[in-house]
Amino acid sequence: MIYKLLRPALFMFDPERAHGLAIAALKRMPLKPPPSPGGALAIEIAGLNFPNPLGMAAGFDKDAEVPDALSALGFGHVEVGSITPRAQAGNPQPRLFRLTQDAAVINRMGFNNGGAESAARRIAARNTGGILGINIGANKDSADRIADYASMARIMAPLASYLAVNISSPNTPGLRALQDEGELARLLDGMLQAREEAVGQVAGHAPPVFLKVAPDLEPADIDAISRIAIDKGLDALIVSNTTIDRPKLWSRYAGETGGLSGAPLRSKALERLRDFRKATGGAMPLVGVGGIATAQDAWERIRAGASLVQLYSAMIYRGPGIARQITTGLEALMRHEGYSSIAEAVGSE
Repeated sequence: MIYKLLRPALFMFDPERAHGLAIAALKRMPLKPPPSPGGALAIEIAGLNFPNPLGMAAGFDKDAEVPDALSALGFGHVEVGSITPRAQAGNPQPRLFRLTQDAAVINRMGFNNGGAESAARRIAARNTGGILGINIGANKDSADRIADYASMARIMAPLASYLAVNISSPNTPGLRALQDEGELARLLDGMLQAREEAVGQVAGHAPPVFLKVAPDLEPADIDAISRIAIDKGLDALIVSNTTIDRPKLWSRYAGETGGLSGAPLRSKALERLRDFRKATGGAMPLVGVGGIATAQDAWERIRAGASLVQLYSAMIYRGPGIARQITTGLEALMRHEGYSSIAEAVGSE
């Protein structure tokens, strides 16, 4: 209710400025413990015990400034980034657009972030728990992007609950080409070796690796990515990133270039999730992302095969209470359908 009153004033600001204000507000928020493990919404994926299946997607906290504050809002995990080896400014502004009439966002940020060194310092200084995914990317001007991913794995593996490999952003030219079969195999080989080298130097277990894929894939691409992910022993697929497709939109910003997220992506992201569920034969956990705004959206994605779900754009429109609203609603839906745990519902459609 409070956010509904504040939203018109917040939307008077440029979207990127408003996002900065949101980060600043979260930094000042008194920290509460993250959601407690156990309970009906708890689920184990890749050896990690998630207190609930709802996470904050990468893109909101690019520089790992407020992961603990986001956990305190009720998210069962937080994925920070994308983070690149070196700091980069990203694409020219304006590069972030609210499509209010469509409950959507278009962004062409271009992996703007402060680089691995500063993010690693902040992550290492965290005082509270909570599952932290670190989403890694490559610098736009890198001469060897595959080496960038290996470098990021080496830096972040000792700090991450899991690593998310982002090769599906549409806003770094040529990045999506790394989803091609040969390039993807080379990238994963180098990154997995770097991860093992990094954790061999410190006490602890090598963090699981999740691969984030685009929704704009052909059936042959889906089959190839699924086969490689299983062959390389990856731990989950994140389905999906933003789309370059443009369904019918009503906003005046509909023609802006970049990745589209929010409500218009919902049906396509759900379709891709089902495609990857079929292609993997249910052998690999899936994370459903794209257009999730309500408990019903999350429930539909879980029943279609997602063990975890994530959101970002919906919080822009519905406010910071969205995590608790969705998790409360999910438990009610689960009980209504006769399930005693959320894990029982995964892939039950």
